[in-house]
Amino acid sequence: MLISEYLQSRNVSVTTGRVNGFPNHATESAKNKVNLPENSEFARLLKTQLAEINSTDKNVQFSKHAVERIYERQIDLYDNDTLDRLNKAVELAVQKGSSDALVMIDSNAFLVSVRNNKVITTMATEDMQGSIFTNIDSTVIM
Repeated sequence: MLISEYLQSRNVSVTTGRVNGFPNHATESAKNKVNLPENSEFARLLKTQLAEINSTDKNVQFSKHAVERIYERQIDLYDNDTLDRLNKAVELAVQKGSSDALVMIDSNAFLVSVRNNKVITTMATEDMQGSIFTNIDSTVIM
């Protein structure tokens, strides 16, 4: 069972496709598709964490693409209260009227559709070298 199937069986919202303000990388994603090994310890922990994260409406949701990137880059959402800080950053972006934000937490970047309360993708420090973030109207550094 893939993580997306597991999340859907638990009635967790997983979206695919283009979200307003962010480019569609479907072609690129298809080339680099990540198959999540369902028996690994990391996959089990990720499933558990995402089920907890998506269980309340106040927490940000994660797109299917973001889930794949979290797994691929082994980003621990509970390390240094990353998830709590991400939710706080999105709250701040909402208060300032942001639509699409780049949220920087320690050495990770999260592209967030603030209007939809959804993380679109995430990057670790190694992936940000030489990157340009476009189609954002704010940056929140936590």
